[in-house]
Amino acid sequence: MLKGKTVLLGVTGSIAAYKTAGLASMLVKKGAKVHVLMTKHAVNFINPITFESLTGNKCLVDTFDRNFEFSVEHVALAKAADAAMIAPASANVIGKMAHGIADDMLTTTMMACKCKKILAPAMNTNMYENPVLQDNLERCRGYGMEVIPPAKGYLACGDTGAGKMPEPEALFEYIVREIGYPKDMAGKKILVTAGPTMEAIDPVRFITNHSTGKMGYAIAKTAACRGAEVTLITGPVSLSPPLFVNTVPVVCARDMFEAVTSCSNEQDIIIKAAAVADYRPAVASAEKMKKKDDALTICLERTEDILGWLGNHRKEGQFLCGFSMETQNLLENSRAKLERKNLDMIVANNLKVEGAGFGTDTNVVTLITKDMELELPLMDKAEVADRLLTEILGKMKGN
Repeated sequence: MLKGKTVLLGVTGSIAAYKTAGLASMLVKKGAKVHVLMTKHAVNFINPITFESLTGNKCLVDTFDRNFEFSVEHVALAKAADAAMIAPASANVIGKMAHGIADDMLTTTMMACKCKKILAPAMNTNMYENPVLQDNLERCRGYGMEVIPPAKGYLACGDTGAGKMPEPEALFEYIVREIGYPKDMAGKKILVTAGPTMEAIDPVRFITNHSTGKMGYAIAKTAACRGAEVTLITGPVSLSPPLFVNTVPVVCARDMFEAVTSCSNEQDIIIKAAAVADYRPAVASAEKMKKKDDALTICLERTEDILGWLGNHRKEGQFLCGFSMETQNLLENSRAKLERKNLDMIVANNLKVEGAGFGTDTNVVTLITKDMELELPLMDKAEVADRLLTEILGKMKGN
């Protein structure tokens, strides 16, 4: 994902500086070469040795350090960088970035960078909301820098409001989106469904399945990182909505049908990874059903066939991909579904195969089209998502 990429991390004087150590570690684990530049105030919050231990590279503070391997440090690092992030970005450094002031190693290097620069503001709420700071952020955006919205919450100063630097995982996603994937899906609109549906029996009970949404969320996230405009329609899951994706939460099959059909005609690619209930109670009780001594029978009716509707109402040139989870006759049942639903591709997996199925971080799938059966080995679901999108693009181009 980030192997061979060079990332510059700028650290300014903020209590949030400790979070950047976690970010540096994540980047290194994914194969990135990480160089950290600190302002002289930042060293009061975190020791440069921390970053040097994590990255294996000298942490730079002084513009004129003659012991560094490059003769002109700020130019050499700027040329090598694929992406640069200042996290935390103080009000002071944001002001310098907005007005071209380069008076230390961090700002001098950033001035020389031609790569994408990303700012993660972190400060007191009143400082963040100050019109001068907001004007400076807008000026930075005008110069092509990306500004990460700060989180809201309890701040170190005791105030509560906007100004918290997001967690390292969120900062990492911004860098991955920028340099982790080719932007070969730019201009494409993609609809992804994920998770289970919940069909009410009464106000307390419902019918559902074991889907966690991990596969669909991985597809949506990867598509967004590859440049697509992504809409994710998701049933109830415990996952956080992925960044850079328009997430639409739904509960039951009828909700999902309405959400999907309302925007399907706008999409270039539709990937139906949700585990939609096939049946629901014909009548949902308005009150809690009390337990009785004898048996209880619940009459079920079919839910809306979302995939079937899409296959019958698809626009010209639209690519339609479904999912098939089986416990027996995987290829036969999946290929029959491919034909019956008028799909371009179906992703088939067997619940009984180790590493596949619900709730896992991995999957074992076979990609099936009218003229192809491609069995993929055990992979992380993010890798499966990336491979799936690559195959879909190839089929759309006629490969």
